[in-house]
Amino acid sequence: MPTAIAVTGADLALPPQDERTVPAAVLDGLDRRPLDQAVADVQTLLDQHGHLVVLYSRAVPAAVEQRLHTVRSLLESDRIALFRPELPPLGLAVLARQLRQLASCDLSPGVLASAGRLLTHYIHAGALLASVARLDRVPVGLTSHARSWMPGSQFAVLAHPQPQLVKVGPDTLLDGPEFGTWMLVGRGRLQSDWVTGTLAPAWRTQGLRETEAPAESAAWWGTDKLIEFCAYLPDLSVLYQLVTSVRQTVCHWCGIDVIGDLCVFCSATPPPAQEPRPTRALTAGSPRTHRALTKGG
Repeated sequence: MPTAIAVTGADLALPPQDERTVPAAVLDGLDRRPLDQAVADVQTLLDQHGHLVVLYSRAVPAAVEQRLHTVRSLLESDRIALFRPELPPLGLAVLARQLRQLASCDLSPGVLASAGRLLTHYIHAGALLASVARLDRVPVGLTSHARSWMPGSQFAVLAHPQPQLVKVGPDTLLDGPEFGTWMLVGRGRLQSDWVTGTLAPAWRTQGLRETEAPAESAAWWGTDKLIEFCAYLPDLSVLYQLVTSVRQTVCHWCGIDVIGDLCVFCSATPPPAQEPRPTRALTAGSPRTHRALTKGG
């Protein structure tokens, strides 16, 4: 069985991108279930799949994150990777689906889990907001805060890969990807066609799909009057080539194959490089010096 890719909510388990996309494991309501049941559920996933990669957003309730770490500690398992990327909820859902695509390939669990950090760099995630008064994930200037209180104001915000915030106007654009992408649009309570009618054509997206914004999006963006969007690489062949083109190493602690400088399963980093031992100078009291002096005399 392929490595299990899990998310913390059913709305983060997007429909398959292609016929090879494996289903997501949904760890919903971890903080509301008895601890022994949560441990048993995760143990079942490990028994079935061998390894588990859990993706969760920075807007997840603190109790859920604490429960994830508690379950991992109780199981004393280095086969569970907890990954919390710097992505809004819709972007996280897209990344989870990309890993679900790659899970069908011949990638080792460590390489697959490490691929999450690599693929994050190729995701452009943002939102159209009716207000930025409560937005704390992206720097917001005083002028933008003041404009948030003006009726009808809308703001285009890019959270990743580089933060950007602009007030929507006739010529408003955000910096987009320099490679071909598809776009997923998650609709909240804001009514606007700016994302699909202006941004998507400007970014030259090759395909566009719509869904509902995840429940965690309102907490992440500070408002439920939003339209979230994410540009991403959809093709499995491209994702596979990106991952396999990166040099692989072996974790010195747990022995699993990884890419990058951090093992996502045991959290070990490479040991510091050992400096060559300096050559010791001969001293008058050393045995070698004594022999040399005796022979020379």
